[in-house]
Amino acid sequence: MAAFTSRRRSNHLPFTGAIRKQPFLLFGLPFLTLIVFASFGLQTLTQTRYDYQRNKTTKVTKEEELQMSKNRKKVDIREEYFRLQAGESKIDLDNWEPVRIQRPEGTPEWGVPPSAPPSDPANKDASGKT
Repeated sequence: MAAFTSRRRSNHLPFTGAIRKQPFLLFGLPFLTLIVFASFGLQTLTQTRYDYQRNKTTKVTKEEELQMSKNRKKVDIREEYFRLQAGESKIDLDNWEPVRIQRPEGTPEWGVPPSAPPSDPANKDASGKT
């Protein structure tokens, strides 16, 4: 049996020495090329996505949202102010008093947290819980 000899491989390609000296040509350049071309590809895919979303949703005008007719009277805040100042309305703005209304039953006074409703012992017996 012959012993294995430690012989160097004789791959003498013209660019082997250049790759050993500059590994950027083997690793960096293909990586950067992939990144650049992938960005162009992703740009078209992203634009397609946004175009699809824009076509899926439609813009609703304020009148359509409130379901108002287009021939309604436009309200101008300045006209309303001058109309109220002139006294054309039935509201007397100079002589009014704040009137307190009755609170609904069970509503607490200001600053008092609402209390829990009283428990009914008859309901506990009927449910079987003690």
